[in-house]
Amino acid sequence: MEPDSLAELVELSPDAICVHERGLLTYANRAALEAFAARSADEVVGRRFTDFVAEDTRAVLVEKLARLTEPGQASEPVEVLMSRLDGSKFAVETVVVHLGQAAYQVVMRDITAKKAAAEALRYQAALVSHVSDALIATTGEGVVTSWNPAAEAVYGWTAAEAVGRRAGELVGAPLDLPAIRRGGGVAEAVHRRRDGAPLAIRVSAAEMNDGYVLVCADETARRRAEQNYRTVVASLDEGVLVMGAGGLIEAANPAACRILGVAEADLVGVPCHTLVLFTESGRWIPPDELPSVQTRRTGVTHNGLVVRLRRPDGRDVWVSLTSRLLNQEDPAAMAVVTSFTDITETRAISARLAHDATHDPLTRLANRTLVLGRLDVRERGAVTVLFLDLDKFKVINDSLGHSVGDQVLRIVGERLRRSSGRDDLVGRLGGDEFVVVTAEVTDPAEVRALAEHLRAALAEPIGVLGRQLHLDASIGVVLVGRDDRRSAEDLLRDADVAMYQAKTLGRARHHFFDVGLRERMQRRLRMEQDLRDAVRDGQLWPAYQPVVDLRTGEMVAVEALLRWTHPRHGAIAPAEFIPLAEESDLINVIGKEMLRATTRELAARRTGQGLDLTLKVNLSARQLDDPHLVPAVQDALASTGLPPAALCLEVTESALMRDQAAAAEVLASLRSLGVLLAIDDFGTGYSSLAQLRRLTLDTLKIDRSFITGIAESRDAEAIVTSIIAMAHAVDLTVIAEGVESAEQLELLRTLGCDQAQGYYLGRPVPAAELFGQ
Repeated sequence: MEPDSLAELVELSPDAICVHERGLLTYANRAALEAFAARSADEVVGRRFTDFVAEDTRAVLVEKLARLTEPGQASEPVEVLMSRLDGSKFAVETVVVHLGQAAYQVVMRDITAKKAAAEALRYQAALVSHVSDALIATTGEGVVTSWNPAAEAVYGWTAAEAVGRRAGELVGAPLDLPAIRRGGGVAEAVHRRRDGAPLAIRVSAAEMNDGYVLVCADETARRRAEQNYRTVVASLDEGVLVMGAGGLIEAANPAACRILGVAEADLVGVPCHTLVLFTESGRWIPPDELPSVQTRRTGVTHNGLVVRLRRPDGRDVWVSLTSRLLNQEDPAAMAVVTSFTDITETRAISARLAHDATHDPLTRLANRTLVLGRLDVRERGAVTVLFLDLDKFKVINDSLGHSVGDQVLRIVGERLRRSSGRDDLVGRLGGDEFVVVTAEVTDPAEVRALAEHLRAALAEPIGVLGRQLHLDASIGVVLVGRDDRRSAEDLLRDADVAMYQAKTLGRARHHFFDVGLRERMQRRLRMEQDLRDAVRDGQLWPAYQPVVDLRTGEMVAVEALLRWTHPRHGAIAPAEFIPLAEESDLINVIGKEMLRATTRELAARRTGQGLDLTLKVNLSARQLDDPHLVPAVQDALASTGLPPAALCLEVTESALMRDQAAAAEVLASLRSLGVLLAIDDFGTGYSSLAQLRRLTLDTLKIDRSFITGIAESRDAEAIVTSIIAMAHAVDLTVIAEGVESAEQLELLRTLGCDQAQGYYLGRPVPAAELFGQ
């Protein structure tokens, strides 16, 4: 071959060829210039060859050159990393030929693409080895030619066992690969492991050369999880709806269909705003304010919203609703899941419990809690509080039984409700105490009319057990002004005080509260506490008033009268503290102490001074009810030595007439002890001669109200004359109390009165002053 032809062949060679002598480049063909990114030979020729060899592989190439010692020798191909003028690297397969003396020819073949292809193959091999899906290559007839590790794990066959066998045998199911390709290349199938366990597989098939490549994705666990999820959702008592991005309902579980009263077929595909919701206050929720719509618009979760849902059948259901994005990590998906629980029954139970907590179980009226709550939250306007207490209701309970009493209370509650305004609050505070709170009637005159209207309604006869019962009430009234700052408790307390005053004034009436009444009541409460302290601290003491025989003018008896010396207020009038003692249990304690002290005092005077005197001691109505009264009298007589006949127990006429049978029984027991019995304040009650005979009394004491006017009034004189005659007719000794003048005393002596007492004859004084030391 001609030299020129050979040079042209080298110049046009696709392989890069260059020559370097003594390390300097003397020639580079076109392919070499392109490889080195040189625009012309001038940029390459004259430079050191090693400048174009990457530093990492320079030593390898130098070593190869050193081994070439004879001209014509060529090195074995070696991979070298070369550098371009711009600094980039490229891989070449290099063969070096020794040309003689210090010249070498270097042939470089670019293997970048080859290495990339090899790398791709290695990557694909690694992918096939490590992918989680089973990758199976088959011939056109379905015989396995490749079986990756995932296929081993999924089906339980090793690659060595699988290659060469039909794929259908290994996966435990027929594989019609052409049919899968015709169906789009993907199919769902049930395969079986080597041990027979079923597998849910998604098969993807692609043609390759003369066969197929199958990707078998094991979806058994996912489908089992989906099935479990569907089972759980279907079994929930909580309704679940899934709304798509367009606002249409895409899924509904059975509980949602049950709660909404709509079949699943009628729910799926309809807009969510077809659900009709209302707030707790009753406001209809427009479509753009529905929780699911707001969640889709803002991405914000709504938890535990209580709403009322209107079903297609018209029934209302209360639900606790939660609305959230279906995929919290992808808000752009816009799908919303709404879950809700039917709380209709729970809410009804709560409402009943709330009602029971604020209403009286007997009358179904408001209880004290509700009344106080209403008064606490009242608007700053005028309000009237009427506090009602039934008069003598205890008699009905005690005589006819509590069941009848409860029936009466129910009737009273219903009458009060009917007699009050529609917006008035009627309540029962307990026992026989009721209250009416009204904002409609606030003028005093109108309030008086309302109070009497309520009393009139209660006064209508009540038929129970064939009896006609008659009731009345005492009513305390509190007018609450616009700027009144009293608390609810204060208002009820003041109304109670006014009611108590109405009872004190004679029952069956109403009374308006005023500040002075509260002050008097507060003083009364303080006095009651002070009285308890007085019993403990010995502030109570007996005074003795002489009783004189009108025939002889001699003192024949003394009446023991209780006195109280208060450490701050001094002497407290009996008219103030005796009622306090009688309204509490103190009268029984005080009565026993005074009985023991006075019997001891008189027994000592009779023995020490030889006095033949009778001791007169008062008994209150409360003491007559005390089952320990008779033993206390017996103990006092036994411990002090006072003869029973020297003790006269006085009982007021009103106390005897209150319960004649019970009073007669107690008096008979006292009579059996040998003591004398007297009726006090005679003429103020309604006793008759026959009643006096049944009570086996010894003495009758004429009330001071008749004695005061006896000298000036012929009527008073006539009454006293009649009382004396009546008493003597049944062998009773007659005593006149309240004698304050000689004229009264002389007239009583003329009328035949037996004994008398009063300031004219002697004031109540301590024992030492009356009897001497």
